Amino acid sequence: MQIARAGLSPQKLVGIFISHLHGDHFNGLPGLLSSMALDNREKELTLVAPTGVREYLDLTARLKICFVNFPLNLIEFNERSFADKAEKLVYESPRFTVVTRPLDHRIFALGFRLEEKIKPGRFNLERARELGVPAGPLYSQLQSGKPVTLADGRVITPSEVLGEPRPGKVVSYCLDTRPCTNAARLAANADWLIHEATYTDDHIEESHHFGHSTAIQAAEIAAEAQAQKLLLTHFSSRYTDVRQLVDEARSVFPNTLAAEDLAEYEV
Repeated sequence: MQIARAGLSPQKLVGIFISHLHGDHFNGLPGLLSSMALDNREKELTLVAPTGVREYLDLTARLKICFVNFPLNLIEFNERSFADKAEKLVYESPRFTVVTRPLDHRIFALGFRLEEKIKPGRFNLERARELGVPAGPLYSQLQSGKPVTLADGRVITPSEVLGEPRPGKVVSYCLDTRPCTNAARLAANADWLIHEATYTDDHIEESHHFGHSTAIQAAEIAAEAQAQKLLLTHFSSRYTDVRQLVDEARSVFPNTLAAEDLAEYEV
């Protein structure tokens, strides 16, 4: 429903990444998959989740609750999945990668890091003109990393008109979790860290007991990771006004915002 309210199309989804098997984080999955099936989706969808989702979807299918008629690439993880390697690549496209690490919650939970691949350097228009490259399609070829041949036979390579390669943008998603090393590693130098802040610091013992983080702890992870911005979410319902949580986080990490439904944040 929120995807529809946001004016987006579920058919454009290429991946769904489930953090853990608590209902508020995955109960909407059968309806979302069924909606895409009823809208005649044909392209493959990657679904990454803790072990148990396959069994859950099989059961809902037998009960006629979930209907999927398109290719579904389901990848499940549990604690043993990371015995050989702390981080797993779970999705790759020409532009992005997504990796996952286990977090520290009451049950097995995954955090994710979406990273844009290294981008070509900025196009030097003046240099292209000096080299006699005519405006038009040849500019696009050079920007995409392909050499071009001019009318006089000269070959112009991308390195002659492009600056240094630029690192891609990074968004990290870490919830539900207590503060942990893997959260900081997923968030290393991220443009945005999305991190839970279920409690204020006066409830730190309760927070730890239930496998959550306080706003200050989320801010400490952002600072340790040298992230650019912190987006807090997953607030306890006891807080009708989340400004207290934001203020606490900003005392440690000033560049902090509270997530709001249907808000847009620029990366």
